[in-house]
Amino acid sequence: MNKTDLINAIADNAEITKKQAEAALKATLDSIGSALANDEKVVLVGFGTFSVKERAAHQGRNPSTGKTITIPASKAPAFKAGKELKEKVNG
Repeated sequence: MNKTDLINAIADNAEITKKQAEAALKATLDSIGSALANDEKVVLVGFGTFSVKERAAHQGRNPSTGKTITIPASKAPAFKAGKELKEKVNG
């Protein structure tokens, strides 16, 4: 399912226009992104939790030269599925 398919599904399930569904999806994704950018968790009970994970600096290797490089610390978005979502996926 791609973004267009998701918008169509939202429009059908919520009985709203595709334009309204697109606006709702955009607002939802923007809100989740903003919260994560502020190091906040987003908890959707029954669905899952979006959070930010800290990645420590570590050593890596440049594949073309074989030279060892230091990869700096960074943050990465993470998602942990909730119980209801896991049950739905597993039948």
